[in-house]
Amino acid sequence: MAALGKVYLVGAGPGAADLITVRGARLLAQADVVLYDALVTSEMLELCVRAVQISVGKRSGQRSMAQTLINEQLVECARKYALVVRLKGGDPMLFGRADEELRALEAEGIEVEVVPGITTAVAAAAATKQPLTKRGLARSVAFFTSSTAPDEPDHPALPETDTLVQYMGGREAAATAERLLAEGRRADLPVVVVENCSRADERILRLTLTDLARGLEPGHGPVLVMMGEALARREHQTA
Repeated sequence: MAALGKVYLVGAGPGAADLITVRGARLLAQADVVLYDALVTSEMLELCVRAVQISVGKRSGQRSMAQTLINEQLVECARKYALVVRLKGGDPMLFGRADEELRALEAEGIEVEVVPGITTAVAAAAATKQPLTKRGLARSVAFFTSSTAPDEPDHPALPETDTLVQYMGGREAAATAERLLAEGRRADLPVVVVENCSRADERILRLTLTDLARGLEPGHGPVLVMMGEALARREHQTA
């Protein structure tokens, strides 16, 4: 029986090619095959100098490859290639369905390693120069998404924390704002929205919770919504 290859789940970071880790870039250069997400940029794929490139993109609200098929393709690639990279936007271990892929590979006895990436919330805080925590004001942060599994409720309870960061929040953010207002959060609570974080077409919006409840205009890329007192613009902040 032929030896199985090794699979690396690599975080691509928020989008910009130079925000991937050194280890991640090295593995892309060495990979025999790279299975990449829809959010991975063409500039990032230029780092895959010798690999077969396979798109396994999943985008919210759009027709895409089922996760079970991605799992099967990963196993099949590990049987054909020595070094397999599964390239995921952000960090593989945060909203990246890494658990499902890890279980599928482990069940077949395939060696797997996870290489972390910069998650979008951290990159968005950097892009906006807006720390998610602030001494004396915000000491806790929660990352959440409205996307649920088939057996989960459509509207899970919102986390109770100082700063809320909603991933994939374009369409769902207005409903989140309405729920926060109903729970007693103040109407002018600061909100920062970042679309296409770290990319050339990055867009930053500064709103209030009331503004957000009215809804966001349809965007052209991934949207992250940050809410909380720590998001208030500083006295001399210009952007």
